[in-house]
Order: sequence, then C-alpha cells, then structure tokens
Amino acid sequence: MDAIHYKSATDLAGLIAAKEISARELLDHYLMRIDRFDPALNAFVWFDRDGARARADQADQAQARGESWGPLHGVPMSVKESFNMPGSPTTWGRPEFKDNITDDTAVLMQKMMAVGVVPFAKTNVPFNLADWQSFNAIYGTTNNPWDVTRTPGGSSGGSAAALAAGLTGIEAGSDIGASIRNPAHYCGVYGHKPTHEIVSGRGQSLPGNFSKPDIADVGPLARSAEDLAVSLLATAGPDRPDDAGWRLDLPRPHQGALKDFRVAVMLDDPIAEVDGEYGDRLQATVDRLAKTGMTISDRAAPDIDTSRAFEVYLLLLRAATSRGQNDAEVENFARVKDGLDPDDRTYLARMARGITMPHREWLTLDNERQVLRQKWAEFFEEWDLLLCPAAASAAWPHDQEGERHNRTITVNNKQVPTTDQLWWAGIAGMVYLPGTVAPIGLTRTGLPVGIQAIAGHLQDLTSIEFARLLAQEIGGFQPPPGYD
Repeated sequence: MDAIHYKSATDLAGLIAAKEISARELLDHYLMRIDRFDPALNAFVWFDRDGARARADQADQAQARGESWGPLHGVPMSVKESFNMPGSPTTWGRPEFKDNITDDTAVLMQKMMAVGVVPFAKTNVPFNLADWQSFNAIYGTTNNPWDVTRTPGGSSGGSAAALAAGLTGIEAGSDIGASIRNPAHYCGVYGHKPTHEIVSGRGQSLPGNFSKPDIADVGPLARSAEDLAVSLLATAGPDRPDDAGWRLDLPRPHQGALKDFRVAVMLDDPIAEVDGEYGDRLQATVDRLAKTGMTISDRAAPDIDTSRAFEVYLLLLRAATSRGQNDAEVENFARVKDGLDPDDRTYLARMARGITMPHREWLTLDNERQVLRQKWAEFFEEWDLLLCPAAASAAWPHDQEGERHNRTITVNNKQVPTTDQLWWAGIAGMVYLPGTVAPIGLTRTGLPVGIQAIAGHLQDLTSIEFARLLAQEIGGFQPPPGYD
C-alpha cells in the first residue's frame, strides 16, 4: 500500500502540495500504468492525454506561484463514460450514439475541476447503464482486477476497476440501482450514493434529455472515505436556477468514534438471500463493531412491509428508466404486459408494468413512496445508520447471454435471478436516502466485499464518517494482487 498509485486522492494532493511529486509526474505515472495493465481490464474507453498534460502543467505552475486550486489540486481523475466532457463520446454504451461527441462539461466535473482535479479519461459502462456488468457493443467488456473472469460491477464498473487497479486518482459514477455501490462492493473500493438530487446530474445524459430522472443520482468513488467526503462537499449544492436562492448545508456528523453510533443491522432478507461467504464477512464486521461499544440492534427496522417496498421500488425504477427505451421497446413491453397474469410478480412482469404504467398510477405509487419516506424518517430519529449488504454475493463470472432479467447468479449453491439483489439497491434509493459502501475484507475465496451504510435524509457525511472510522478499526482499501 506504499505505492503512490494506490494512495487516496487526498494523500496524492498532499504529496503534490509538499512537492514530493508534480501533477505532471503523477499523471504520467497513471498513464504509464494504464498502458501496462488496462489491456487486460479494458476499464478505459477514451483519453485526453494532451489536454490533461497541459492542465497538469498549469497546476504545477500555479503551485510554483503559491496558488492552490483546492483540496484535490493536481490529482488525476477519470470519470464514467456517461458524463459529458469536451471532445469525448457520451454513448451510455448504445451503438446509435457512438458518434455523439459532446462539447460541454457535466456539472459534477465542473465542480471537481474547481477543486483542482486533472481530468484525463473516461471509463466503461454497460448498455444503457443498465447492468451489474460493464460491457457493450462499442467498447467491449471490462474485467474485475481481482479476477478477470468476473464482473467489476455496473454500471460504474470501469470506474471501480480503474480505482482498484491503481490506474486513477479518483472517480465519479451514477446510481439508480446500486450503480455506484455495486461496483464499489465487487472491486473493494469506496462508493457513495448521495441523498437524492443534492449533487446535480446535469450533463450526465444522452442528447435531448434534460429532465431530472427519479431515483437516479451521481456521486463519488474512491480508495478512501476521506476522498468521498471531499468530493461530496465539492459537488453537492443547488444547480441553476435553484442556486439563485437555495443553499445546501449538510449536517456534520456528531459522532467522534465508532462507539458513539447507534446502528441497526439487516444482514439478510427473504427477498434477496445473501451468500454465506459474504454473510460471514458482514457478520464478522458487525461482531468487531460490537466490541467498540457501539449500540447495535439486529431487530430495529423501519415499520415497513419489505416485500411491498420492493414492489414499489421496481415499478418506480422501471418507470424512471423508461425514458431510455425507444418506441419499439416500449411497444414490446406493452404486449408483454397485456399477456401477464395479474398475480405475476416476476421481474419481467414488474418491468413491463413499470415501463408502461399510466401517469395516474405513477402518482399513486409516488404517494406510497412518500409514506415510506416518513417511516424511514421516524426510524432515523432513533438510529444513526442501517448496515446491510450491498448485493447478494461477491463478484460473479461474466454472463452476457440473453437479457439481464433471465440471468442467474449462484447464492448458497442455488441459482437465483440476478435481479433479486435489486432489493439491496432500492432499500435506500427508492426513498432518496444516502448510502455509502465501504470495503470489509475478502471472502474465503479471495474476493473483496463491502458493507452498505444507509443514513437519514441529508445525513450523507454521517455514513461517510462511519466508513472512515471503520477503516481505522478493520482496515480499508487493499489492492488486488498483480498490479505492482
């Protein structure tokens, strides 16, 4: 972990400030490593090497004048392909957009540049940002650095793979169905899905899409919780036109140590069974936390019907993503819906109903969601966090056959639908809550896994602070073997 390429972004900025390395030297170091290691990973899909080198030189010149651009001055940053950057393709992995070269900069990247980062590349995604794998017909398949036969997660899979292999300083992704949290978990890095809409997603879109999608958020991925906090504070806040009057002041965590947290735990659920190897790591982490004096309950939970909450989430999720479906796809789902048994609760049935639902039905579901939000608010009056899995298992082997809703993964020696684990995505996402994923070590078969810490509305810094303190207790990011 002494290798410079595995250091946190805040540590890298400190080394630049101390003149132990220049921004240009650090950038070239990462580019050299990418040339060496990325052919086996395929995490990166586009580079602006010349532009990045020019900005890195400017960062060094500014420092020589005694100027600081901010807490991440000179740190190389890559970003998920779905974010607009001048001169880059923004395709979301859809072949019809392979020639969509953008000339603007996503708001998140504008704000990250304002605190000093040096953008240099974009990382791979799945088709339409809609998979826990990262492959598409334009860029191909991204592999997990821990085992190249396995998925790095999705849809921010290239982001997490690049961080884990020590090929970038910091990253950013988007999340509507754990697309930040899932890759962080599979690759052993940190990820944070913010409270809904506190970070602007403008510029993370395909042509003609300007409305803010329900449930979807953008946020940071990194090799430390400290980096998550710096990135979130840099990017959170109102976007135009709200910035004419609104301001955001995220509450600072009041806990000074792990023992000060009041934590509820939910390590399994009949809706989405958790594999034993992963469950053992989760339980070991909770057992370690109990020894700190932390208040922990495995019975406390919000007063909700989890089965119904999952149903509402899936319907709202598929309604939100229906904007990305073309007319032919929507017509096909309408035919599927017309042929459904009223009692059919398969993922395909819920997808068809969500994509084709009338607006009045959506309003009814949204009203139900608002009731759930109040119940979660009541729960977080007594508890600081809910700790739970980020998915059903560690990373699984690549499987690109057929459609996602027909694929399965192995959980406790059984084949279960990959889509069951959306419960661990929707538990926070559907009700707009923040969720932080932090690494908690390796399974018995040597794969990284993470724990998800869900906090109350706008309590983002509390879940991130928990992740920071957790690393002090059990250790944080560890690099995969073979990338020295």
